[in-house]
Amino acid sequence: MEERLDEQKFKQAQVALAELESADYDRAQAYAKDLLSGLKIIRTFPQGVTIFGSARLKESNKYYKSARELGALLAKNGHTVITGGGPGIMEAANRGAFEYGGRSIGLNITLAHEQSPNPYLTDVLQFEYFFARKVMLAMSAKVYVFFPGGFGTMDEFSEVLILMQEKKMPIMPIFLFGKTFWRPLDRFYATKMTALKTINPSDRKIYKLTDSVEEIVAAANKIGHPKVKSNYYDGFASAQHSIHSKI
Repeated sequence: MEERLDEQKFKQAQVALAELESADYDRAQAYAKDLLSGLKIIRTFPQGVTIFGSARLKESNKYYKSARELGALLAKNGHTVITGGGPGIMEAANRGAFEYGGRSIGLNITLAHEQSPNPYLTDVLQFEYFFARKVMLAMSAKVYVFFPGGFGTMDEFSEVLILMQEKKMPIMPIFLFGKTFWRPLDRFYATKMTALKTINPSDRKIYKLTDSVEEIVAAANKIGHPKVKSNYYDGFASAQHSIHSKI
């Protein structure tokens, strides 16, 4: 009797495992679909300037106004503007580029409380998963700009920062716009993390605090205008592998 029960439990466990493996396979397929569709589409426009920031800031906010000004100035200089496609800072940057007649791209995310794309987009990419969207926000950029924001903005900044710190992605300009907002964080890095030697002093040079939209545009102009279908990530991983293999 006990042997029969053990055999029954074993069969139940095997069925559960098979179902779990099937679910994992389906999940992996869904992840791959999100990534592949994104990669295919971002190759249709040149790498531009990706702008991050709070979705909650309104049109009357000074950072909204600065993001709108930045979007327009980038478009004037021929740079594509890329955002997460939502409201707030994202809308402001897209709006500035759109109103000038430039290319304004939104990488939108499907949420339980639906985030609708803002009305100032020339191109929209829709994603199911945050991680796939973040990959595209990174890979589509030659310059990164972080306006004041919440946990989402901090998450995106931290991820780009550590990838550059660990040389997992090309070093590109990172601007933290709004010195009064970002200075306490920079001070924390200096007085706590650097003092404790959890980061190197040089790590704080990866990013720069600014209040100047002109400084950001100048950095984009210095890089120039990559050709469509080219990408600064192309060959980066293999080059890094070659470097490490010689060490």
